[in-house]
Amino acid sequence: MSAAPDIRIHRDSHAWAEAAAEFVQEVGKEAVRTNGRFLIALSGGTTPETLYRALASPAFVDRFDWSRTTFFFSDERCVAPDDPRSNYALAHKALFVPLKIASSQVFRIPGESRDPQAAAYEYEQQLRLATKTSPSAQPTLDLILLGLGEDGHTASLFPGAPVLQDHQSVIAVTQSPKDPPTRLTMTLGVINGASVVLFLVAGAGKAGVVRAILDPKTEAERQLPAALVAPEKGRLIWFLDQAAAAELPIHQQRTST
Repeated sequence: MSAAPDIRIHRDSHAWAEAAAEFVQEVGKEAVRTNGRFLIALSGGTTPETLYRALASPAFVDRFDWSRTTFFFSDERCVAPDDPRSNYALAHKALFVPLKIASSQVFRIPGESRDPQAAAYEYEQQLRLATKTSPSAQPTLDLILLGLGEDGHTASLFPGAPVLQDHQSVIAVTQSPKDPPTRLTMTLGVINGASVVLFLVAGAGKAGVVRAILDPKTEAERQLPAALVAPEKGRLIWFLDQAAAAELPIHQQRTST
């Protein structure tokens, strides 16, 4: 049985970003101490972008040695790597360039491939090689960053999608209700095998779905993709600002900082 999520609420977006950046660096330092390297999967979206800019800011840029970090992506849109909709493009601009991350440290999902299924297989092989995982096991990452959509989706795992029942695949092709429709995503099997999963959620527009995930009232809410994220052995952390946490029960809001 997975542990209950650790909910951390911060007063505003500035405090949220600083706390999230500090947490990511702490997880990274522990991974390097334990394993000699840090394996992290990044997410797309405006909220993770806020974290990336914090990590590259003067307050944090010299506090962590990124040379032993390998970057992956929890999902990607099927677009070119320089397309503004690309998760890689966002991370490249906001994180990799400012931190001078070597290209050899970044494993991007080839979203521009004309054959998404082949791209999914290729990325799975890269993950297995980097994590030294056998074909019969799921790769294990130190940290997976996730955002949250207002419909309860996370990564590119959307409500009702068949992939939610797939615990064998590592990377799957999915369809999004929004443009661009075709996506590549890590499955719940990989996500729930991570040492740490960190949800990054901010803004009043997410308050309703945050409540649905963390204080579900119906079976439909319990089956939302983000609600199915429950690391088997790892830690599940939610970083919220007060606006995103506004609809949570009072007892859950007492974790505020």
